[in-house]
Amino acid sequence: MSSRRELANAIRALSMDAVQKAKSGHPGAPMGMADIAEVLWNDHLKHNPTNPEWADRDRFVLSNGHGSMLIYSLLHLTGYDLPMDELKTFRQLHSKCAGHPEYGYAPGIETTTGPLGQGVTNGVGFAMAEKLMANQFNKPGHDIVDHNTYVFLGDGCLMEGVSHEACSLAGTWGLGKLIAFWDDNNISIDGHIDAWYTDDTVKRFEAYQWHVQSIDGHDSDAINAAIEAAKKVTDKPSLICCKTIIGFGSPNKSGSHDCHGAALGDEEVALTRKELGWESAPFEIPADIYAGWDGKEKGKAAEKSWDAKFAAYAKEFPELAAEFKRRMEKQLPANWKAATDAMIADTNEKAESLASRQASQKIIAALAPVLPEFLGGSADLTGSNLTSCASFTHVDGKKPGNYISYGVREFGMYGIMNGMALHGGLMPFGGTFHMFSDYAKSAFRMAALMKIRTVAVLTHDSIGQGEDGPTHQPIENTSAMRYIPNMDVWRPADSVEVAVAWTAAVERLDGPSSLVLSRQGIPGRKHDVADFAAMRKGAYVLSEAKGNAQVILIATGSEVDLAAKAQEALAAEGIHARVVSMPSTNVFDRQDQAYKDSVLTPGVKRVAIEAGVTDFWRKYVGLEGGVVGIDTFGESAPGGVLMEYFGFTVENVVKTVKEVL
Repeated sequence: MSSRRELANAIRALSMDAVQKAKSGHPGAPMGMADIAEVLWNDHLKHNPTNPEWADRDRFVLSNGHGSMLIYSLLHLTGYDLPMDELKTFRQLHSKCAGHPEYGYAPGIETTTGPLGQGVTNGVGFAMAEKLMANQFNKPGHDIVDHNTYVFLGDGCLMEGVSHEACSLAGTWGLGKLIAFWDDNNISIDGHIDAWYTDDTVKRFEAYQWHVQSIDGHDSDAINAAIEAAKKVTDKPSLICCKTIIGFGSPNKSGSHDCHGAALGDEEVALTRKELGWESAPFEIPADIYAGWDGKEKGKAAEKSWDAKFAAYAKEFPELAAEFKRRMEKQLPANWKAATDAMIADTNEKAESLASRQASQKIIAALAPVLPEFLGGSADLTGSNLTSCASFTHVDGKKPGNYISYGVREFGMYGIMNGMALHGGLMPFGGTFHMFSDYAKSAFRMAALMKIRTVAVLTHDSIGQGEDGPTHQPIENTSAMRYIPNMDVWRPADSVEVAVAWTAAVERLDGPSSLVLSRQGIPGRKHDVADFAAMRKGAYVLSEAKGNAQVILIATGSEVDLAAKAQEALAAEGIHARVVSMPSTNVFDRQDQAYKDSVLTPGVKRVAIEAGVTDFWRKYVGLEGGVVGIDTFGESAPGGVLMEYFGFTVENVVKTVKEVL
């Protein structure tokens, strides 16, 4: 029987071999954390390598994602469908073993990590989701949701500000099933961290209301005892501070930044093999080592036990069991289409004049009874974002509910939402001022990269929000969000477009959506029923020209009404204009060419109107077209005054059209 150290050395060997073959990567962290990983994965982690999607598995997050060969080694050794040939192609094109763990590439990867701090933030989301789902589904004697979230993190994760946001909230929520391991090796890329990181991490996390332990990260007995102790603390998240040696086993590079972000080199790899007593050739694992790691049978037994538990639950609570399965399989409720069709039709019948944030609140209130997995929230702006409704119950980790006050933590909120979406069973959305989408941009990017469903409610969308002034008036933000690949950005022009945008965002399972909403009121508009399907395509002809169109006015959000008024003024001067509302440029860009040409007729001059930067619109209007926009920061004044001051007037649109023609 192999010793614990021999099992851990398999991780060290695979990690240095793969990095050496790729001549790129970070061998130090996997080599330093191998002993911790061995104890956790062999003695504590509840998982089934033959079914990585098992609903009640423990979640494992490698927040210090540069150490990706750690998780690839673990997945391979324990029996996941990640053959040795994949490890040999580490960091190569189309390899399942990418440079950082990528969700969807290899089985068993729970989240994409690499941007430091976001992995542990996702981990907080996983643990919050577990707690919320347990509150909603568990019954006395039937704990069908009962799993831990384990996170490995490094010094860099602790330095990144988002870890403060998320870990502080985790303590407030008392997430007893969140257990994090700090790889305390005192090294980052620039060298020993004493000159730039001297936080008292223990006191910091104790102040966050975490349970904190400090151990030798190479002492297997101490690691095991610390995990056991952490699991017994059910009212606080746990941090286990593990003092480790980066690059453990390397005679000349361990304990230094030389093994952080570069291959050890052939000579040092040979010396390390000798130091560790590892006699196997590169990418070869002895049979007894494989046997010591194999987690398939134990995983099957654990899942089989849960299956029996779930069967008993389903017998006593058949409706809840069916609901649990539906939500974990990301299926919409059976009455979804009928309910949303009726909602859109009702919204159209009322044709209310509202700020689009107010229209959004009405849609949230209509969707909440239909969508039990709906989980709302705001970064301390509920009364401004209007993200709550009467049927929501606020939750703080101590009581059940479906609305979260995240506090002033925009980045943390969206990173946590990513973890919730990855966990499954919940459909998270969260609101903030659009201006602060900049704070959260990396979390949006990660959601888009991972193709997961989250919804950002971004209100106060332009200079039209008024008196708060340029610090709170988005100019470039909407275009910046549109440039994130796989992000659907909606800037609706009226209540019906808001209803369609919300419906599309919930139905979308392959990426996130952002709803960019106004503070100022927008006139209501009654649409032809045919418009509903056209809106779903991202852009449509709102008002056709009286004769052959000489110009196409393209507008979004509150500026669509301006375009409609300009159409009338142009008609009075004998100029025929078509008005196109384009609530989502991203969705419109995915349509077939025939549809796009039917909306934006080739050869017809175009003018775009949006209270934001102008360069974005050149892709639609060309160099010969015009854009009524804003390329400076705003000012502090009432929104209507600012709109006029910056040229969002009928007169200026008419003037621009004439210049284009």
